[in-house]
Amino acid sequence: MRSYVLELPNNKLRVILYTGKGGTGKSVIACATGLKTASIGYKTLIISSDPAHTLGDAFEKKITDLPTMVFKNLWAIQIDPIKEMEKNYSMIQEWLASLLSAKGIEETLAYEIASLPGMTHLFALLKIEELAKEQQFDVIILDTVPSGEALRYLYFPKLFGSISRKLISLAGSIAGIARFIEPIVGLPAPKKEVFKSEVELIKRLENLGEILKDADTTSLRLIANPDAFSIENARRTLIFSSLYGINVDLVIINKIIPEKVNDPYFNNWIGLQKKWLSEAEVSFYPLPIKRLMLFDSELKGIEMLKRSGDELFTNEDPTKIYFKGSPFKIINEENKLTLIVKVPFVSKEELKEVERIGDELLVKVNTEVGDIIRVIPLPTVALRMKLSKAKLLNNELQISFVDEYERK
Repeated sequence: MRSYVLELPNNKLRVILYTGKGGTGKSVIACATGLKTASIGYKTLIISSDPAHTLGDAFEKKITDLPTMVFKNLWAIQIDPIKEMEKNYSMIQEWLASLLSAKGIEETLAYEIASLPGMTHLFALLKIEELAKEQQFDVIILDTVPSGEALRYLYFPKLFGSISRKLISLAGSIAGIARFIEPIVGLPAPKKEVFKSEVELIKRLENLGEILKDADTTSLRLIANPDAFSIENARRTLIFSSLYGINVDLVIINKIIPEKVNDPYFNNWIGLQKKWLSEAEVSFYPLPIKRLMLFDSELKGIEMLKRSGDELFTNEDPTKIYFKGSPFKIINEENKLTLIVKVPFVSKEELKEVERIGDELLVKVNTEVGDIIRVIPLPTVALRMKLSKAKLLNNELQISFVDEYERK
């Protein structure tokens, strides 16, 4: 019987978001984590909005849109994003669609436009806010959509929350004025119920934002395979999460071929994986990295998922916050942006080159085993800027960009 040091205080909710490129193993790792936390004694819920119903496949059990018990202390729920959107957004959507129809847009197309890109994923995230208020679970684990998509929607609460109080105070008067001018402008005015629905939605988005940006409550965990594409995807997710204020506490490299495999067919793959694992150590520092081997059979069913969770976390409590902070800091000043990157144990002599190629920054460091290149995706705001200078100070590389347009 293993003993654990429990990390979670009483009555404290823990939210863990797993994200990564499609096919990296997000769903399986989410399920394995849930089994581990449940076996320790935490009441755990796993949420997925994947239309492929991956939770049901992993647990080999039918999972519905209501919490389904799959193991002692463990429940799973398969969100239908369309239903969630209808429940939270239908009244607003109908008014927007009627507005577009009044402007001559065909009704079917009007409803499509009124749905807005990414709304289904946003309402899947809102399930966290709903469940947090109910306080039925100690741990909520979300198997999210692939990285780039997920993080865009994590920023919505901040966007909407900044205007929520103004809308709440003005909602009643706006509704009255809107009904008065409806005959004049010839457009359908929103009813008070629409404003009420919108205000409630914004309040919930604000609550969701507070949950997601609380590093003591929520962690985003990156999953990648030891290959170029998924590690590049995880790099981008890491820097975007810094922009959005979401704490990334762990990177998991999944599906590593064990070195004991000595079949000549896999020798080249093993060599390539070693290269990418080394790159990951550099790219994600100072985040801790866990490695999970490629198993000799499909990860389906309770026993195989348990085996995966034990391999990944051993005697640790998965609710542990493995890291708090950000490997990147972005300082945005007038006409200037400074990107600060932690580069420990690197001297000025070893820092060989800092080069910008397109939307990426390449930092080349000379080591005993040759040059190591750290690839840093740049935020969108830097794309119109020119690399000005780079300096190494107190184990931090400070890279400055200036706005070429403003300088002219």
